Parts: sequence; C-alpha cells; structure tokens
Amino acid sequence: MPDAMLPQSLERQADFKDEDLYVNRELSWIYFNQRVLEEAVNAGAHPLLERVKFISIFSSNLDEYFMIRVAGIEDQYEAGIQDRTIDGFTPIEQLDSIREMVTRQIIQRNNCFYNDLLPAMQKEGISFLCFNDLDASRQEALRGYFRQEIYPVLTPLAFDTGHPFPFMSNLSLNLAIELEDAETGMKRFARVKVPSILPRMLPFSSIDGLCFDDSTTRFIWLEDLILNNLDMLFPKMRIIKSHLFRLVRDADIEIEEDEAGDLLETIEQGIRSRRYGKVVRLDISPEMPDSVRKLLMKNLQVSERNVYAIEGILGLGCLIELLRIERPDLKDEPFVPASPIEEQYGRNIFAAIRTRDQLLCHPYDSFQPVVDFIAQAAADPDVLSIKQTLYRVGSNSPIVKALMKAAESGKQVAVLVELKARFDEENNIVWARALEDVGAHVIYGLPGLKTHAKLTLIVRREYHKLQRYLHLGTGNYNPATGKIYTDYSLFTSNDEIADDVAELFNSLTGYSRNTEYRKLIVSPISTRRRIIEMIEGEVELHRRNGGGRIIMKMNALVDGRIIRSLYRASGAGVRIDLIIRGICCLKPGIPGVSENICVKSVIGRFLEHSRAYYFENGGIPAVYLGSADLMPRNLDHRVETLFPVLDSSIAADVKADLELILADNMKSWLMQPDGTYTPFAGEGEPVNSQAAFLHRSARKKPLFNLK
Repeated sequence: MPDAMLPQSLERQADFKDEDLYVNRELSWIYFNQRVLEEAVNAGAHPLLERVKFISIFSSNLDEYFMIRVAGIEDQYEAGIQDRTIDGFTPIEQLDSIREMVTRQIIQRNNCFYNDLLPAMQKEGISFLCFNDLDASRQEALRGYFRQEIYPVLTPLAFDTGHPFPFMSNLSLNLAIELEDAETGMKRFARVKVPSILPRMLPFSSIDGLCFDDSTTRFIWLEDLILNNLDMLFPKMRIIKSHLFRLVRDADIEIEEDEAGDLLETIEQGIRSRRYGKVVRLDISPEMPDSVRKLLMKNLQVSERNVYAIEGILGLGCLIELLRIERPDLKDEPFVPASPIEEQYGRNIFAAIRTRDQLLCHPYDSFQPVVDFIAQAAADPDVLSIKQTLYRVGSNSPIVKALMKAAESGKQVAVLVELKARFDEENNIVWARALEDVGAHVIYGLPGLKTHAKLTLIVRREYHKLQRYLHLGTGNYNPATGKIYTDYSLFTSNDEIADDVAELFNSLTGYSRNTEYRKLIVSPISTRRRIIEMIEGEVELHRRNGGGRIIMKMNALVDGRIIRSLYRASGAGVRIDLIIRGICCLKPGIPGVSENICVKSVIGRFLEHSRAYYFENGGIPAVYLGSADLMPRNLDHRVETLFPVLDSSIAADVKADLELILADNMKSWLMQPDGTYTPFAGEGEPVNSQAAFLHRSARKKPLFNLK
C-alpha cells in the first residue's frame, strides 16, 4: 500500500490542520542552534576549550543553514511564491523572522565569546594579540614573516573601469580597501582575499623573533596581520581604510537527473558551480562606510535583508582549531570505548554474529568492529561477495580501502556510493573512481533519490553452504564520526532480514522494483505508512488494555501526516515521548491535542544521531532502528531503512537506553507548547545520560563525573 493510502480510520478522524498546532520548520532549526549556543554560554556545561568548540559549531551550523535553507526560501520569494507553510508562514515572513532571530543569536554569541571565553582563555594562558599592541621589534618580526610567508600568496584585485568587480568565493573572508593614489590623489578601491590555505589563527610560536618569557600560547589573526601590512601590496598608494567582509553563497546543487547523461560528471559540474551561487548573506564590520557597503551590495546583488553588521571577528567557525592546543585540562576527559564483541569473541566477528545478534551503541562502544567486519571479509578466502551502501565515509576511509582490497582479491564487490551526499560529493567521487579502478561494481545512486540507508551484506561459504552476515546502522560508515556521533550498529545473520537486504540491493543495482519486504521498512515505499500503522495499532491496543506507550528518537520531526497521527494517539490517551535533537514541527502539551506528548532534546558532548522507534505493542515491544528521520525528504525522496530489533534482550536494552535519555535532567531541553525550549530540571538525582553511557562503557570504577 503506497504512503498516500493511509488507514481509513485515521483519515476519518480530526485533521488537525489549524496553523497554530505546528512550529515553523526553519524557526525550529534556529531554536536548535540556540541550544547549541547555550552549551557555550553555560559556564558549567563543559571545559573551557569545549565551550569554545560550541561557538565554532554554532557558527558553522549557521553558515550551512544559510547556504541551504535560507537560499531555498530566497528562491521561493524571488519566484513570487506566496504559498504558506503548514504553520502559516509565507517565504518573506520566514526570511524576516530568520533575520530577527539570527541577529539576536549573533549578539549573544559575541557577548559570550568576547566577554566570557576570551578573558577566561587569557587567564589560562591562551591569548590573541593585535599587531598594533606589540612593540616595534615584534612588529618587525611579524612584517618579516608576512613578507616571506603571506605576501607571495596574496593577490590584490583592483576595481575600476579597467578591472571588473572580482569574483569572491563562498565563505571567503575579504578586505575591502579604500586607497588614494599618492601622485594623482585619485580614490581607488581594491579587494584582498584572506587566503583559506593559510592558518587563520597564526601561533606566535611558529614565527621567529616572537619569543616570550612565559609559557602562554599566543595567536594573531591572519587578517589582522594582512591589514597592517597592506603597504607592501600597494606601494605609492595611501591606505585610507580597510574593511572586513565575508560571503555566504547558495551552495545547494541542483541536478536535473532526467537530463543528466552521466551523474558523476553532472555532480562534478555542480560542485564547480557551487562557488558561483547567489550571495545569501553578507557579513560586514559595523564601521564599514555606507559608500563601501552599497558598492558591495550592488555588485554582489545583495539586498539589505541579507547584510549582517557583526562586531569583531567574522567567521568564527575556525575556532574549532583551538582544540589542537595541548591543554587536556581544558578539554573533555578522554575515554576508551568498550569493545564487547572483542572481549567475548576476540577478533572473530563472524563467530560473534553466528552466536547471536550483536548491538553496539557508538561512541560508547567502539566503531572498530564495523571496520573489522569489512576488513576481515576482505581478507577471508571464504567470503564470496560484499555489498555496501556508502553515504559519508570521510577522506581517509579504512572501510573503502578494505573494499578495494576485497575487489583486488577477486571477490564480488558492489558498492552504492551516494554522490549526492551534500558537501561530501568530492570525497565520494574520489572513492567511487578508486573503487571502479580496482574492479568493484560501483553504483552512484537512484534517479531522483538519495540512498541514505546504512547497509552491508557479506556472503560467506561455510560448511558447504552459503551464510549471509549483515551490518545495519543508524549512522555513516565513518570511523571519525563514530567517535563523536551517537549511533547504533546491529550485526545479524537473520535469514528474513538478509532476504530483504538482498532484494533491496537488487533494487539499488538493477531494475528490481520490489515493494514488499518481510522485516525491513523501506523509504520511499512504506516508511510513512508503516509508522502510522504502528501508531494506530498502539491506539487500538491502548483502548482495549491501556498502557499505550510510544518512544521515538530522531534528529527531526517535520512530516505533517505523522504529526497528525501522533496528535490523534495523544488524544486517545497513548503516552508519547519524543527525543528530537533538532527540528520539531509538532507542539506538545496542547490541551485536547497533545497533552500526552513530551518532546525533549539532548545537546551534550556527543552529537545525538541515532534513530530509534519503540512501541509498547500490548506488552510485546516493537523496536525499530535505522537511518530515517520523520521528514518528507526521508520518507519520499530517499532510500532509507528501518530495521527491527528481533532479539528481546537487545530490544529491552534499547528501551533502557531511551528511558535513560528521557531521565536526563542535566543536558536536556523540554519543548514548550509555543515551540520554544527550556532546560529540563526534572526531579531526583542529577542525570547526565551521555556521562552515564560513558560510565557504563568503562566497565569499571567510574572515571567520569556524571554531572
């Protein structure tokens, strides 16, 4: 049954189409980024450099939000679209609200960074110095460094009748320079790009002649050094004034797949064109005179709505680099993830899976068994074939290298490399070509769909028959993110799930059009329908026996039909707990609509990324894990999988994990009926769920402060 054909009993009930029952998707994301910012603002939340890290994450998040989401709304507005969202906003109303909220957040971010974090770092011996505050000898040393290491990289670009306005790339930091010809007195304008190939924060320790008598770690901003040495770039010119500005461009690649002869070439062209997307945000220094501001706006075709005057440093996403400082006392305490499979079965992962299903909870459980699963299969002469989906794998992937080794050794290797994984396109093109070069069968994805499912199928000959082994995950095949994202990995050899995965791979690699799966829930075929069926089933069981309970953990809840089904379940008395890291368009706690729904968001040391769906199901719990959030893009425009947890003890473990997260009263936020969030204090003993998971994984006397 297609998703459009929803259960009639649900369709007959209230439609809940009142705009006031929904939170705007774009503003909900801004509420999420506010929670990220609060991790930096809260002095007791994290060690000092980790708080600085959250300033960086907030800033980078905001850039991506403008590159994708704001750019899309701007397109709607420019096309004259006046359609209202489910919550009643037109495009221009969304853009105006975004500007108002983002402006407040940037002010709060800067207050935190300049008035709190910078002074705190200075007390800890980490400081940023300005060129003009240094004595003459150190300024001369910096000028020498500039002459040798920076000057050769810079390209000043004039703008006049003989020089067209220079192109400026996405996320570039620039100096707009007002000049006067010393001989003729004529006013000039030039632009100098702050080169991204050089460190943005230059450590004094790397520059000769800048020694100090103490152990303080000192930096100078690259743009400050350039700004104070412009005379080398413009001899015989008088520097009137320099002004920093920064661009954020539309970076969403549009692909007309039905017209693309070769998807790989089309993606490569799209990556190149990304540099030329329209400007959706122009950050400037408040001191920039109106004449320069208008010159930039005119030539960059930017409206006043997209200009942000920001005090201080532009582009604070670079602050993540401060985590490289060797100051463990200012960072999170390191931990060693548990290795439960290795502890029980050594490195024989196939024996572990044959014994029983295995569930790992990353990063508390090591991601290494996932890498070993592929690496052992590649080296095992009894393994005949490996099939895998790859979405984001990173730039130095041991998993891809193992797949290449398997192909080189003659195994059948089929890999779907999703070229349309946003901002990972270049990495994935490199890996796709490398895999093809060694003889692997490489598929780039399905027309009109992104393949977001995380699946591996290994076929091994054992005892004169073929045995299939599976890995199914909620996160990417990326060991780096496996250390900082919370995700589940399920290893199983269940025949019914293996049949489903095999048929799904046939759909991905060939022309199979299977629409029914035994155990898997697959987008875009059935995820919305099956989720709604399970919600409705919970309602019916609750009406008969009581005790209805639904727990859902995901990154985002946007889909209107699923939200309405949750509203109906709440009205029937089913208790619903939603753990949603980011966007949530449902409003909890509305009398008569959602009074039985609680929405919580956990923001902490690790990025909450796992998706888990729990239904009490009359005392026989139904538990699904997978790659899909409940958003139209995941339900209708991606290949996603939700897979069942069939082992009852593992299902109970997942339920216990969810209950622990719900009990978190130190790192969680409670959504209010108006869509805003407040810190969740709760009652009883303090509970930090991520710290508790770390403690559990340590398997010994607590090494971590649960607070």
